[in-house]
Formats: sequence, structure tokens, C-alpha cells
Amino acid sequence: MKFAYVALLMIMLAGCATKNADEQTVSEKARNIAISHTELSAAYFGRLQYATALQEIGVALRADPTYSPAYNVSGLIRMALHEDELAESDFLHSIKLDKTSPESRNNYGWFLCQRGRAKESVPQFLEALKNPLYQTPEVAYSNAGVCAFKAGDVAQAESYLQRALILQPGMSMALYGFAELHFSKGNFAHAKSYFIRFQQNVQDLNAEQLWLAIRIERKMHDANSEASYILQLGKRFPDSPEFQLSQMGE
Repeated sequence: MKFAYVALLMIMLAGCATKNADEQTVSEKARNIAISHTELSAAYFGRLQYATALQEIGVALRADPTYSPAYNVSGLIRMALHEDELAESDFLHSIKLDKTSPESRNNYGWFLCQRGRAKESVPQFLEALKNPLYQTPEVAYSNAGVCAFKAGDVAQAESYLQRALILQPGMSMALYGFAELHFSKGNFAHAKSYFIRFQQNVQDLNAEQLWLAIRIERKMHDANSEASYILQLGKRFPDSPEFQLSQMGE
């Protein structure tokens, strides 16, 4: 699944106030500089201004190289730039500085999942969920569900996705995860139901999501809906593999 906005949901800089064992050795001024520039970096990252985001996170880390959230945000930026070795190093360093940080665990898990290491990713989400102060456990549950499904563990995937929806009934990523899961099980009516609910929560569908919609409508023998999704896919992603598959009737 290619949710471009997932990482943004996981920055969660509310954790910036978290203290760690090294904080006593850092001056209050240095820590405040690290906090403010980490927040600025996250804001620029959210606007896809990666070069400026890197500059800001560099200032934060020079001010306080023991500030765990700064490495977490740096990992997200490096991940977006596909600098995978640096991204993994940053996530691991963030966790080393603050082993209880649910944001760092969650982001590192998503990194692993997106890089074809789904089995390794799920334990990271579960570690994030151990922190009783985690403000968005539905994110980790949803990610655990998506990645457990990628790893082939359908039963666990269903359990995690259900927990995410209990915490946040309209959570788009969990709804999409259930649509994909039910489609894989041949429950096409359920897949369509979840996809409709998912679509109500997003503005624009990406190529992968449109392709799932097309396959669902084919199985439901709804030619008009299928044609509508194919038209959208062709207009917005004419060079995508998904559009080529739609034209072949696969």
C-alpha cells in the first residue's frame, strides 16, 4: 500500500517534550533550540520541502545530539529521499536514545514494512503500543494490520485493523486495509463496503487504490463503476502499471 500521507500522521511531535537519560547533560537553551528546529523541520517535511527540512534538523542535532525526536524526524526525511541506510540509522539512534518512544518505534516499523521487511516491522508497532502515553495507538494498530497482511498473517492483520477501527471508526488506512483483506479472501461485497467507507475519507485515490476499486467492481459485475474507476486511472495515471493491467483485463 502506498499511502503518501502515512508518515505525516506519524510525526507526532507531541513527543518532543519527552525527557531522556542524557537530558541532564544538555543545557536548557540547547534543548529548546533542538525542539524548535525539530518542529520546523517536521513542518517543512510535511510540505515536501525536504532540503529545508534537512537544514532545520541539522541545526537541531548540532544544538543537542541527544534529542531523540530529531533523529526520528531525520529518519522520515531520509526515508522520503530513499536514503535507506541513513534513514534506518537515524530511526535506530532515536530508539537508542529513547527506547519507550512510540513515535520512533512506529516510524521505524513503517520504514521496515515499506522496504519489504514486513515481518520485522510488526514487533516495532507492538512496542509502540506498550507505551500507555501513546496518543494515537490507532495508527500503530492500523500499520500493524497492513504490515501483518503483507507478511501473510491474515488473522493477525484482521485483529489489528479491527482494533484500529474500534479506536477510530473512520480511520481511512484501516478501512482500506480491510477492503484489501476481504478482497483477498473473496469477500467482494465486504471489500466494496469497506472501500466505499474508505473513499469517503480521502480526496484523491492513488493508482494502487483505483486498481483495487476496479478489481472489486469486476468481481461485483458492476460494469459502470468499473468503467468510471478505469477512466479516473487513465486520466490521472496513464503510465502506471495499474492502468496497463486494467487495459489487459487482468
